[in-house]
Amino acid sequence: MLPPEPLTVAAGQARSVSLDVPATVATAADLVRRAADAGAALLVLPELFLTGYELAGIRAHAAAVPDALEPLAKACAETGTAAVVGAPVVADGLAYISALVVDRSGSVAGRYDKQCPTATERVAGVSAGAGGCTVELDGWRLGLGICADTGFPEHARAAALDDCHAYVVGAFFGPGLSAVRRATQLPARALDNTMYAVLADYPGPAGGSAIWNPDGTLLTDAGPTDPALAVGRLDPEVLALARAEHPVLTDPALTAGPVPARAALAV
Repeated sequence: MLPPEPLTVAAGQARSVSLDVPATVATAADLVRRAADAGAALLVLPELFLTGYELAGIRAHAAAVPDALEPLAKACAETGTAAVVGAPVVADGLAYISALVVDRSGSVAGRYDKQCPTATERVAGVSAGAGGCTVELDGWRLGLGICADTGFPEHARAAALDDCHAYVVGAFFGPGLSAVRRATQLPARALDNTMYAVLADYPGPAGGSAIWNPDGTLLTDAGPTDPALAVGRLDPEVLALARAEHPVLTDPALTAGPVPARAALAV
């Protein structure tokens, strides 16, 4: 089912103040207000935004997050804008790289834990999340992802099969190979699944926040500016057209039962 109305979302970017959670929460609150002024119903922020991408001592960093969230919660409540923000979390003795979902009333509605942590993150003690997460907002279904999740096509496809209309990702794509992944994986996930892809990344020449259309083309890009927003209008009519022209989610050749047998040829 398609959403009833368009939805404006903002992918935000700014430099975190490394390990200074209150200072970075203040930045997040400011970005919420800027997003609201731009008409956005949702602001997405990068991976581990509240602490910076700091893996050493991630458990200790997580302890500082809950008590520092009040300014962000207040900004969401006062503007009626929801937020998805990256932070470390420790739960049931395990450490996660997570996305906290703050609703329009300022309450933490839940979280998504990164399902595909990198080898470096696992060595640092990060555990893999147990399952995916879909956020519902104004009739839109938004599947959450975090950085390296986007390298696994199955991750975005799981969101699409849960009737998601957009794949919403917070990331830390740095220079080098990560920059290539940022430029290729997000539009591919959009095209593969005929859904919008929303990326909140850190500013800089190799990264930056952006939104892609459900045909894989770029809708908007924040560029390298710090701070900045990539603000995009997600349109159900655009979604419907993309799915009609490229029926990857409904084509009976791939959706009616098991994948057909493959021939094995030795040449």
